[in-house]
Amino acid sequence: MTSIAHLGPAGSYSELAATNYAHWLKIHHNQLPTLKPYNTIAKAIKAAAIGETDAAVVPIENSIGGSVRDTLDMLWELDNLKIQNNLVIPIHHALLSHADSLNTIKTVYSHPQALTQCQKWLAVNLSTAVQIATSSTTEALPRLSSDKTIAAISPLWAAKLYDIPTLADPINDNPDNATRFWVLGQHLVSHGSHTSLAFRLPDNTPGALLKPLQLFATQGINMSRIESRPTKLALGDYRFFIDIEASLDDPNTQAALQLLKNCTRSLKIFGSYEQIQVQN
Repeated sequence: MTSIAHLGPAGSYSELAATNYAHWLKIHHNQLPTLKPYNTIAKAIKAAAIGETDAAVVPIENSIGGSVRDTLDMLWELDNLKIQNNLVIPIHHALLSHADSLNTIKTVYSHPQALTQCQKWLAVNLSTAVQIATSSTTEALPRLSSDKTIAAISPLWAAKLYDIPTLADPINDNPDNATRFWVLGQHLVSHGSHTSLAFRLPDNTPGALLKPLQLFATQGINMSRIESRPTKLALGDYRFFIDIEASLDDPNTQAALQLLKNCTRSLKIFGSYEQIQVQN
């Protein structure tokens, strides 16, 4: 592997995840790929899909904000992408600004997930400030130096990188805040502690969803996550994304997937992976 796409600009949590994965590759496979930032998650994923990079490291789920819709939608739409690995990154938000005090801040910028993860703190400390969503936690940082009435919720290490004072730290509502990142590439991995897949139902009738879910219970397989996303084809038409605690090459998993084909309209297997825990 020579290159990894991720959401930029520099200092983002996605860059931290990509950096940690690059170091993991160096230790385990004697590879040290270069990192390539993109200004949206969709562009980073597409880069891996068309071979512009060997992989993309993108967020999939936060312990507070929930799933990242762009990642789920792109993974379904791009048939050649599979999950290579899974990283769990601790999230530590700080409020960066050149303001003299919190009282002078009128606007707070950050990624929608970061704003969600700091809602309680913002309600108490910056209740009148306007919250504006950006494409990443570091997108707004270059503009802070020209306006002392604005602030950004960003990783703590970004303060040093962009030479911006830290007004408050930490500000995330939950100290155990963490985000899962998927490493996406074009190779199907068939062995790991977890496997992810998605499907559409043949029709919207009573028990239509129960049938495929029962198949995993019958095979003694635990589901660790289930999420629905609209297909964008018709109101009430959904795709269902599932994580199971089983390896793709396990005979029980294979048996469940064979039966699953009979009660779904379309089925996509994204592959197996291990859980890599990253310590800040």
